Amino acid sequence: MKDNFSRQAGVYAKYRPNYPTELFDFILQQISQKQNAWDCATGNGQTAKVLAGHFENVFATDISQKQIDNAWQARNIHYSVQPAEQTGFAGNTFDLITVSQALHWFNFEKFYTEVRRVGKKESWIAVWMYSLLRISAEIDKIVETYHFETLEKYWDSERKYVDNNYATVPFPFKELQTPGFAIEYYWTLEELEGYFNTWSALQKFMAANNHNPVPDIIKLIEPHWKNDRMNILFPLLLRMGKIDQ
Repeated sequence: MKDNFSRQAGVYAKYRPNYPTELFDFILQQISQKQNAWDCATGNGQTAKVLAGHFENVFATDISQKQIDNAWQARNIHYSVQPAEQTGFAGNTFDLITVSQALHWFNFEKFYTEVRRVGKKESWIAVWMYSLLRISAEIDKIVETYHFETLEKYWDSERKYVDNNYATVPFPFKELQTPGFAIEYYWTLEELEGYFNTWSALQKFMAANNHNPVPDIIKLIEPHWKNDRMNILFPLLLRMGKIDQ
C-alpha cells in the first residue's frame, strides 16, 4: 500500500471530510454482534471514532505512523501500524471490517484473503468512497479543470477507481444493496482551500514544480463564492457484503 498522506497528516486531520451519521446507522443495522471491529487504513481515526461508540474494541490500522499520531484517541481504540494485506490479528476475530476512502490503494486479492482470515463467519465488510465535491456550476467547472487537467499526471493510477465510483473494484462478497449517501458541509473559502491541500496529487505536483497551485485556484473560485459559507456536497458510495469463510 502506498503512503501518500504522511507528509500532510496534520492538515489531513483538520480538513478531511467526516462521514454522515446515516452511513453508520445503515451499516450498524446489519451487525448483530459488536465485539470487535477492524478499521483498516484508519488515517486520523474518523471511522474508528464512531465505531468506538458501538463496539467493545476497535482495532485501527494504518501504514502511516504520522497519521496515527494525529488520530482520535479513545480507551477502546487500539491503533497499530500494519499493512492492509498482512496483519498480526488472530483469525476469526472481527464482526465488522471497514475501509474508508482507501480500498483503491490496496492489493485487492491479498487484502480480501486477509479479510476472510480475520473476519468471523457471517461477519461484514463495509467499504466506501466519496467522489469529487460539488458546489455550484461555475465552481465545479474550475475544480474539475484543476483535478482532471492541472493535476492529471500527478494522480496515482489507483485514482481511476474513485473516478469510476468503485464500479471496477472487485468485491467478492455476498453484496448488500445499499442506498446513496452524501457528505454535506457549509464551508468557508479558507476551509475549501485547506481541503484542497490534503490531495495526494498536490504533493507530487509541488515536488515536481516547486509551486503550490491551490492559492491560484482559490483566486479563480473567489468571484463565484456567494456567501461567507457555501454548501459543499460529496456524493458517497457504500459497498457492503457478508464475509463467507
